[in-house]
Amino acid sequence: MMDNFTPGQFANELAAAGVPEEMHEWLGEYGVGALVVKMGIHFLEMSPERTVATMPVEGNTQVAGILHGGAHVVLAETLGSFAAGMHAGPGRQAMGIEVGATHHRAIASGTVTGTCTAIHLGRTLTTHEVVMTDETGRRLSTARITNLIRDIAP
Repeated sequence: MMDNFTPGQFANELAAAGVPEEMHEWLGEYGVGALVVKMGIHFLEMSPERTVATMPVEGNTQVAGILHGGAHVVLAETLGSFAAGMHAGPGRQAMGIEVGATHHRAIASGTVTGTCTAIHLGRTLTTHEVVMTDETGRRLSTARITNLIRDIAP
């Protein structure tokens, strides 16, 4: 638990990131995380089976002026981890143990959409595929993330 936590302290952050209000209690102690805020990730759908979010290219580029490959992976890991955490449920925690990505096409401006789809939702492991597309639906990258689910120590 965070020191000096007050209920709703991350309410504005959660709302700005598009997190549905019914999930605010679950994330209220931690928010969406500083990296999600810095990257400009905005959630559109959130469930263990399918989680979708957008991210701007601007501000997340590498020296050549295209979306940084690491930004693709940040979006993928964010989506897969949130989906796995929802699947884990109360008293359990999802921890990423493997992530990999293949980059298919570059993008220099606009918005990227990541669509995370469950491949396996087990008791101790989850695996999700995350497809990043541009505004016209062209595939930019494909990632896979596996999370270990464990009980949170009391």
